Amino acid sequence: MSLGRSVRKAVIPAAGLGTRFLPATKAMPKEMLPVVDQPAIQYVVEEAVRAGLDDLLMITGRSKRSLEDHFDRAPALERTLELKGDQARLDAVQQASSLGPIHYVRQGEPKGLGHAVLCAKQHVGQEPFAVLLGDDLIDENDEVLSTMMAVQAKTGGSVIALIEVDPSQISAYGCADVAAVDGEDFVRVNSLVEKPAVEDAPSNLAVIGRYVLHPAVFEVLERTEPGRGGEIQLTDALQTLAAGEGEGSGVYGVVFRGRRYDTGDKLSYLKAVITIASERAEFGEDLKSWMKEFLG
Repeated sequence: MSLGRSVRKAVIPAAGLGTRFLPATKAMPKEMLPVVDQPAIQYVVEEAVRAGLDDLLMITGRSKRSLEDHFDRAPALERTLELKGDQARLDAVQQASSLGPIHYVRQGEPKGLGHAVLCAKQHVGQEPFAVLLGDDLIDENDEVLSTMMAVQAKTGGSVIALIEVDPSQISAYGCADVAAVDGEDFVRVNSLVEKPAVEDAPSNLAVIGRYVLHPAVFEVLERTEPGRGGEIQLTDALQTLAAGEGEGSGVYGVVFRGRRYDTGDKLSYLKAVITIASERAEFGEDLKSWMKEFLG
C-alpha cells in the first residue's frame, strides 16, 4: 500500500445549469444563490481554504462570469464603503477576494461530472486532489475534508464521503457497497451504483459531493463511456478504480455524520438558510423567536 502525496489542490465544478431553481437561475448561476448574505459557492471555497487547500480551480460554463467577479476585487465598491466608514461591509466584501488565487476553466459542454473533473487534468497534474461540489454545503463545525485527505495519504487510493440516508431515498444518490477495514474508521468501497432502484441498492450509504482523488482517475475518465443520462459519470470511473489493482487503485469511504445541505434541492436550501441564519449573533435569537411565533 503506497503512501499518497499531500493534497493542496481543489477542483470545484460549477458549470451546471441549475434548472431546479428556475426561473431564479435563468440569468444568475445557481452557485450565486444567497445563503443568508453570501453566495453558496463562497461557503464551499472557504471550506477548501480551511482544510489547507491553497490552489483552487473552478470549472465553469457559459453565463458563469459572476462567479469570477464575486471572487475578484471590486475597487470602486470598496472605496465607497471605505469613504462611508462602513468597515463591517468592507471586510465582508474583501473576504471573498482574499481567499486565495482561484483559477478558472470552462467545461464547454455539459457532459457530466466526470467530464468536468477531466477538465482539471492539465492543472492538477500528477498529484492527488480534492473535488468539492458547489451544491453541497458542509457545516463549518463538522469538517470532513481533512479526514479524507488523511485517509488518502494512508491508503494511496481515492476517497469519497458517504452519508447514511433512509433506504427509500437512496435512488437519488450514488450508492456504495462497502467493507470494514480492520482497525480503521474508514471503509473500503467494493462497488458503486449510480441512483439504483431501492430494491437493488447494496446499502443505504450515499455518495455526497466531497472527493479526494488519485490522479489515476484522469486516465480512467478518458476512456469512460457516457453512462446514465448520456453523461460521463465520475461514479463509473471510481467503480473502475475500486475494482482495479496497482498504482492509484482502491477507493475508500469516510462516513460523514455532521450537518450537510444540498443547495440544489429547494427544501434543503431553505433549511440551510434558516439554520445558518439562526446561528448568527446579530439576529439569530430574533429569528428563532419569530419562528416560534410563526409556528405556534
